[in-house]
Amino acid sequence: MHIPDGFLDAKVWMTTTIIGAGAAAYSLRRTKLAMEPKKVPMIALMGAFVFAAQMINFPIAGATSGHFLGGALTSILFGPWIGSIIMAAVLCVQALVFQDGGITVLGANVLCTGFIGCFVGYGVYRTGMLLLRGRGRALITFFAAWLSIVAASAGVALLLAWSGTFELGLALKAMLGWHSLIGIGEGVITTLVTGYLLERKVSVAKGVAGHA
Repeated sequence: MHIPDGFLDAKVWMTTTIIGAGAAAYSLRRTKLAMEPKKVPMIALMGAFVFAAQMINFPIAGATSGHFLGGALTSILFGPWIGSIIMAAVLCVQALVFQDGGITVLGANVLCTGFIGCFVGYGVYRTGMLLLRGRGRALITFFAAWLSIVAASAGVALLLAWSGTFELGLALKAMLGWHSLIGIGEGVITTLVTGYLLERKVSVAKGVAGHA
């Protein structure tokens, strides 16, 4: 889902750069207020996992590329503000060091892959958990992760169409079609990883309570 340089015109990449930088700065401020020091090692570990997983790309005809996203995963575990910072950091390293995703379109990639993916995934997860009162966590997690990557790909398609790079119908068909399939893997991985970590957290908490 990384947009390469040259796919967005000046008005779009300049606009998304300003918005993306502002959103990242605000998220960083929120993260500093909310982050617990004991969570830092796990956040770093999860960032490394997302970075490695995102490096596996699948070319998509007529648009960009598809890959594991990780926005729902990081947001479910740490909240959307920390999740979006993790995603922004991963995207910056990939673009600046590995040339995976363009430099001029970094703001667009941060907005779509980072913010849309994180907040859609987290919003769906929280809403589902509230409505079902905690039942069906695995199914809710899967759907949240699937929808997060589909929503992010729709954001990319809209930016490509706004730039005149592709017609909206072609961009949406290519991006949504492929990412609906890639989203299945996204959902499975997110469900397994979050399920294991959240269950482990509950077990540890019960163990501490038992020794108190």
